[in-house]
Amino acid sequence: MLKWEKKAGDTEGKIMKYVDEYRDIELVKNLSGKIHEVCSGDWTIMEICGGQTHSIMKYSLEEFLPGNIHLVHGPGCPVCVTPLEIIDKAIRIAQRKDVIFCSFGDMLRVPGSEKDLLGVKAEGGDIRILYSPLDALKIARENPEKQVVFFAIGFETTAPANAMAVKEANRKGISNFSILSSHVLVPPAMEAILSNPLNKIQGFLAAGHVCTVMGYEEYLPIASKYNVPIVVTGFEPVDILQGIYQVILQLEKGSAEVENAYGRVVTRDGNQQAKKLLKEVFKHTDMKWRGIGSIQDSGFRLAPGYEAYNAEEIFDVGHIVQQESDKCIAGEVLQGLKKPGDCPAFAKECKPEHPLGAPMVSSEGACAAYYRFKKTEIA
Repeated sequence: MLKWEKKAGDTEGKIMKYVDEYRDIELVKNLSGKIHEVCSGDWTIMEICGGQTHSIMKYSLEEFLPGNIHLVHGPGCPVCVTPLEIIDKAIRIAQRKDVIFCSFGDMLRVPGSEKDLLGVKAEGGDIRILYSPLDALKIARENPEKQVVFFAIGFETTAPANAMAVKEANRKGISNFSILSSHVLVPPAMEAILSNPLNKIQGFLAAGHVCTVMGYEEYLPIASKYNVPIVVTGFEPVDILQGIYQVILQLEKGSAEVENAYGRVVTRDGNQQAKKLLKEVFKHTDMKWRGIGSIQDSGFRLAPGYEAYNAEEIFDVGHIVQQESDKCIAGEVLQGLKKPGDCPAFAKECKPEHPLGAPMVSSEGACAAYYRFKKTEIA
């Protein structure tokens, strides 16, 4: 019996609607049978999101797939792709006595070139873990003598909340608030992967939460240009296997369309109000991705009218540039060229308590998923 499968007659606990249904073992087995039935080719599929990677590992979903389907893990972990120099900029700002530095918790252990934010906190830096950038605005109002900086990282999913915080600061005249922005965008990263001569990806599972905000219209030209099927899906076992099934159906018949297998959440156009807010507060910019390099128009920076809230300019850290460690193969993992177990340092020099790279730190990182769920297999 799989570790997540309930025993017959097990009625302990209450049924949680709309979650348990998507972990139903009979539905999973049914989808597995359909995939085995239609799959004849040798196919490589990338799940974009780190949350999907962790579900695949946690629920042993590869055990339900034919051996000729190969799942590889994409760059959809925002912590993992935040470049080394951004971490060093954050550390430089957080070390200042006049700053309260606010961040999501999983950023504190991402290694910089010499230390991490947790080390700065241990040395006395005023670093606070928050769940929302709007909480940072409250801290700024309560501490007018301090500069309050929020570490704004993430994909299109988290960007609207950060945009709202900046807009509210501007509307209320809160001048001691700013953001250190490292927002990245999914479609340009997909194009960078597909245009790589070493690319082996033949189909994609697109991240449902990103598409909840942005819709999936921007994936249409990618599917057409690179002749690759893209299926938007969610994060539960049934969601992921349904997405894989739809990708395989397309690959077997030679089509390359964008399909929405997450219709209970995602629409073609996405959240129009969130997209309007993003267009107002941010503009597209080239962005460096950790281990991958610069990708054209793959990030957000503050637009004219909101540039006064750019912490990089306020604290003059824009000049900081760092080289990635040559011991960490995070870039190859994030592009689907290698898996975490291919790294010589995996589970040796690189462990969650002493990570060489961000994918071993983040709750969505592929290396962390392999360490937690597949370490014994690799060893």
